[in-house]
Amino acid sequence: METTSFVIEVSEEDFQTEVIERSRQTPVVVDFWAPWCGPCRVLSPVLEGLAQENGGRFILAKINVDENPSLAAKYGVQGIPMVKAFKDGRGADEFVGAQPQPAVRQFIQRLLPSEADQKVAQGRTLLEVGKHKEAEETFRAVLAGQADHAGAWLGLARALAPQGQDQAALDALSHVPLGTPDGNEALRLRQEMKLRTEAGNADEAGLRARVAEAPGDLEARYKLASLLAVERCYEESLEQYLEIVRRNRSFNNGAARDGMLHLFDVLGDDPLVRTYRNRLASALFV
Repeated sequence: METTSFVIEVSEEDFQTEVIERSRQTPVVVDFWAPWCGPCRVLSPVLEGLAQENGGRFILAKINVDENPSLAAKYGVQGIPMVKAFKDGRGADEFVGAQPQPAVRQFIQRLLPSEADQKVAQGRTLLEVGKHKEAEETFRAVLAGQADHAGAWLGLARALAPQGQDQAALDALSHVPLGTPDGNEALRLRQEMKLRTEAGNADEAGLRARVAEAPGDLEARYKLASLLAVERCYEESLEQYLEIVRRNRSFNNGAARDGMLHLFDVLGDDPLVRTYRNRLASALFV
């Protein structure tokens, strides 16, 4: 098989990057196959043809199960060909066995972004270049036609917050369901807005200088921790919060502990969470 930009070979070493992380931007369809498998030789040209036809709207990742047995075991591959689709960093759909081209095409179509999804992507691009008002208009146009589009509500909140419309942004975030990738991002944004308010207009260099000169200045340390969290310097932020807990767990009604708990929610299954949960427990109860 000759790989292209739309059809790639993936191994255990690069699966996380090429499938899981990549699927957060573009759907990835994984074809678990083996050279000796007759049905695989029937299905592979169908998948590869659809990948070329769609021109990058999804990526086809080919995994030779003989060369990558750990991946096959991890994803429950008991018969091949097995096709698993990933979207937003998670498994989205799958089928086993060689399927006719119309069935495979329908499988692919269910994964591809809708017109509303494409407009939301355009809005996100506008956000990246600082065109917040134009992005707001784009997201509102999507919501006018699909009022339950979580990505559009999240994008609207991200467009409103830099324009100083914090309450409107929070109202938009309330429409994003929890327990989803968009919901996790909404939680992070809500916490970021709270931290930005707490940090105020403080200057990071000035706060660092205050903490270095007076380590017991917990107000400065707390603002520094909040500012670092806004900047997504999560580990250093957690360390500053933890130092406050060690020095005075009751400071500002336990605000440092609460700050750590909020960051745990934002970070999800990041290894930092387990590390700092244990350190927080030690500081509170030992």
